Formats: sequence, C-alpha cells, structure tokens
Amino acid sequence: MKTQVALITGVTGQDGSYLAEFLLGKGYEVHGIIRRSSSFNTGRLDHIYQDPHDPNPKLILHYGDMSDGVGLTNLVREIKPDEVYNLAAQSHVQVSFSMPQYTGQIDGVGPVVLLEAIRAAGSETRFYQASTSELYGSTPPPQNEESMFRPRSPYAAAKLMAYWTTVNYREAYGIHATNGILFNHESPRRGETFVTRKITRAVADIAHGKSKKLYLGNVDSVRDWGYAKEFVESMWMMLQQDKPSDYVVATGVGATVQQFVEVAFAHAGLNWQDHLEIDKKYIRPTEVDALIGDPSKATRELGWSAKTHWEDLAKLMVDADLKLVKG
Repeated sequence: MKTQVALITGVTGQDGSYLAEFLLGKGYEVHGIIRRSSSFNTGRLDHIYQDPHDPNPKLILHYGDMSDGVGLTNLVREIKPDEVYNLAAQSHVQVSFSMPQYTGQIDGVGPVVLLEAIRAAGSETRFYQASTSELYGSTPPPQNEESMFRPRSPYAAAKLMAYWTTVNYREAYGIHATNGILFNHESPRRGETFVTRKITRAVADIAHGKSKKLYLGNVDSVRDWGYAKEFVESMWMMLQQDKPSDYVVATGVGATVQQFVEVAFAHAGLNWQDHLEIDKKYIRPTEVDALIGDPSKATRELGWSAKTHWEDLAKLMVDADLKLVKG
C-alpha cells in the first residue's frame, strides 16, 4: 500500500506535535511547516525528530509561514500531500486584541492560500481546518454544529472567515474540506501563557518555593476542557470519512476557571485562597462567559468521545509541571 503523506502547519505547537506523533504511529510520512527563528523552536518534537540525513525519514520539516502564500503553494505542489492539517494560528485570544491585523492575516487569510493551492493543483488532497469554540462567543451553551456563531474577539472573527472559506471551497469545488470545531483542549505541552498551563505551572512553582502568587483575570468564565492528545485523534477521523462535514469536539462538561484553580492547587496540597490574586489587566475587552460543547455528532459519526475530563486533566498537568520544576 502507498504510504499516506500528511502536511501539518503549526507542527511545533501543542496540537501539531501530538498529531505528528499520532500520524507517525499510523505509518504516515509527515511533513511539518516551522517558522524560521534564530533560536530552536522544535522542543515539542524532539522525541520524534529524525536526522534529515536519514535515508528514509518519516518526519520532514520545512521552513514556511502562513503569511507567505507563494511558499505555501510551492510546498503543497512539491509534497503532494494526501491530507493537509491546518493547525497554524495566532491562537491566543487576549493577544488578538493587541495584534488584530496580524491575527486576521494568519488565521483568516492563511487557510485561503492552502485551499486555493489544493484547488489549483486539482488534487484529491483532504483538508482539515482547526476551528474553535470561540466562534460561538456569546451564544449560550451547550453549543453544537447548528448553534449561532457570535465571535467576541479578533481571533474568533478571523477563525470565522477560515470556517466559512473551508465550507465554501467544499461546496464550490468539491474539495474534501472539514472544520473541526474543537473546544478548549489542554496538556502538559500547552504554552505557559494559556490559562490552564499558567495555573498548573504556578502551582508547581509555588509548591517548590519558587513563587508565591498566581495572577488571573476573569475566574468566572466557564470552559469545556479536554485532553489535546485525545482531541487530535478526532482530526484524523474526520479526514477518513467518505463525505466531508463539520464537527464539534468537546467533553460536554464545563467548569469555571476558579474550579480548575481549586482542583489544581488541592492536588498539590495547597490552599488556592492563599495564592490567587485577580489582576484586571488580564480581563478581555469583550468576554466569553460560557463554552460547553455538544459532541453528539462526533460520537455518532466518528465514534469519538472524550476519555479525560477537566478534573483529571488538571491533575495530569499539575503532576507534569511538578516533575518539570523539580528537574
């Protein structure tokens, strides 16, 4: 059988690294796009990295950027992937308020370039667009594939463009293009500026006497947190379907940021009330109060369901950070 070839944008991120790991386990040849940097930015891939001089490499990294349409088009033409997973994004909601134009270029226009490259090549390449629960914004939970989109940030607005572009290319050109509307998914590989990892890293630092306080913004926000390592499997499942569609991927269970804080601190034997401080600079100009997904369609059509819910996830992440800080 022909070896399946996948191209992953954002391969150095949390999801990209887990997906690369998963696809390599499936026997894929995996190509990943990384941004040029003067420092190494492939830490999440070190355990699966292969020397480029290996005669039969299965993980191949290419320099590229979502703002470079010519480069992306050339890569798609050269690699001829069976599957493209677009995971690259400026994915921090708070940062999108400070960098709205950049966020729109990378998150909104970037996917157009990839889809246009697939269309122009006339290939049978299947396309996965990493969508987001932030699309729902102020729409009350539970949210599913039929819920109204009400984006409340430049990040969500850019992702909305990418969502509808994916649908349009599917309907206009017959491309096997799918949106995965993934609700919050976390792991020990999550960046430390994202709230869950910020919490668990702070817990570890406090437990080891390296810090005393954790500063957060709105702790009343409700989110549906799942385990990223499980969520990436759903991405692959979507592209194995005969007909493309769009899927909500979530645990279906919500919790407030404060509840996550309480569980994380308690797991390390700490009292959260001794360490949590509210800092208004972390509150967004427009808040999203509650996101809880209804993954019924994904369960029914893909056979996917979450195994790890937020409490176990918080403990898993605290354990990993305690080990990391201890060294």
